[in-house]
Amino acid sequence: MVDTVEALVDGGKATAGPPLGPALGPKGVDIGKIIAAINDKTAVFAGMKVPVKILIADDKSFEIKVGTPPMSALIKSELNLAKGSSNNTKEFVGNMTLDQAKKLAKMKEDSLLGATEKARVLEVAGAAVTVGVTIDGKKPKDFQAAVKAGEYDSQF
Repeated sequence: MVDTVEALVDGGKATAGPPLGPALGPKGVDIGKIIAAINDKTAVFAGMKVPVKILIADDKSFEIKVGTPPMSALIKSELNLAKGSSNNTKEFVGNMTLDQAKKLAKMKEDSLLGATEKARVLEVAGAAVTVGVTIDGKKPKDFQAAVKAGEYDSQF
């Protein structure tokens, strides 16, 4: 029987405190060893929240699966933003290039629903709405309309 613990941790900075400590304590595993392994695997996502899944076997051995951070965290990281806009319809905190949107679409390729690069970039644009970021100098919804109208077809 395999026990599963899922949590959202800071990349490279997981601790034995909540949410991991209380979830792992009753399982009888070496929490320090698990925390060290998580920090090692998530170090590349420093400054971002990262979903992790810890699979614990009956013999107390464990396997750690690291997901990718939410799209909003990737956008903020890509544009070096401390936080998103507090009024995402009127205040924009950054501008993303089409190449940056394509890079993020590639990073999250496995978890996005779009079958083509164009469709995945449209999903990135949807997430840009919530962060308050423009794409190629356009509001995200205007950018999506331009992509759907074929204005960017030569770049896909």
